[in-house]
Amino acid sequence: MQVKRLHEYKRQLLNLLHVVALYLRLKKQPDLSMVSRTFIFGGKAAPAYAAAKLIIKLINSVAAVVNADPQVKDKLRVVFLANYRVSLAERIFPGSDLSEQISTAGKEASGTGNMKFALNGALTIGTLDGANIEIRDEVGHENFFLFGLTAQQVQELLRSGYRPRDFYERNPELRAVLDLIHGGFFEPEHPELFRPLVQSLLDHDPYLLLADFASYAECQQRVEQAFMDQDRWTRMAILNVARMGKFSSDRTIREYADQIWKAQSVPG
Repeated sequence: MQVKRLHEYKRQLLNLLHVVALYLRLKKQPDLSMVSRTFIFGGKAAPAYAAAKLIIKLINSVAAVVNADPQVKDKLRVVFLANYRVSLAERIFPGSDLSEQISTAGKEASGTGNMKFALNGALTIGTLDGANIEIRDEVGHENFFLFGLTAQQVQELLRSGYRPRDFYERNPELRAVLDLIHGGFFEPEHPELFRPLVQSLLDHDPYLLLADFASYAECQQRVEQAFMDQDRWTRMAILNVARMGKFSSDRTIREYADQIWKAQSVPG
């Protein structure tokens, strides 16, 4: 589940690249043993944010192809929830197994959606970014699926001269995914539609999707292994809920009262 504002740094596109990678694996190996997955996206883009709107379009185009393919229908589904809002969130948070919190390290100020997912028992796959850092410390490192560059590593890579095309050339699966999108497979009537997204990744990739792709894909394999162990997954989910007390509104308001407002409590 990845429901949040559509922005390139939140990397919904990284999630989708992995979806396409799974689709290609299944097409090459129809009998591939894997946990059945439903990838659900939701969120809105700013009115003038063309790249974000194009990512929404790509998610829907990938969904149309994947969901209509009888070869993968029992193992892979993609859903984009239109008009994401509170009434949908009330159903989404308690109905999720895995929370995708995969922003580029150093870009997310905090984030609260990850807290809502964890409070409702969803396990988190994420980077060391925003509130993920505190959540991981609270629930236990062994109950959090960590991947990707740290904020310091991101800065070092950018300073050293990041060439995203190097990652494209070195990773055959990533290359196949980007070539499929660039070639118009998911929008055959308008094959050029998604080329700007791919070209931007190959030429610039300011949010390091290509640098983190291999780590993300490997981490998703660890997610699958954990999910197949029902007792382990259940224990992890219970501990996630039990250890999330720090993020309650009671604690937050008490700290505001003590540290910022300097307000004394009124005896009951």
